[in-house]
Amino acid sequence: MIDHPRAEELLDAVAGWIDCVRSELNPRDAFLARVAANALSVVRRELLQGGAAEAAATQRLSELLGRDGSLPELNADLCARLREGAMDRDTPGLLAALKANIVEQIAIDQPNYAPEPGRLA
Repeated sequence: MIDHPRAEELLDAVAGWIDCVRSELNPRDAFLARVAANALSVVRRELLQGGAAEAAATQRLSELLGRDGSLPELNADLCARLREGAMDRDTPGLLAALKANIVEQIAIDQPNYAPEPGRLA
């Protein structure tokens, strides 16, 4: 089994190269290079944090819904219950579970995002 380079090391190398050449590009291509480097950063964080975030979200929704299932199944069940009115914002644990899921996803997608104070409280 090959241990190195690991996927995140390869992503770092490509993102670093993009950052090195970006200043030499015309403005449009420099912008697109920046978008590509940012996309690689999201992929890196997904590789490093995604599994744990998904497992935690699955656990939270399983506890909230009182059943086991995959994250897509549990999300679909939650959505159905919300549409039917079987659950709403007053359901114990719902807002806390949703907030935790959102915070973990934002940490992967946009780690520098800072919500307005009290916005996710």
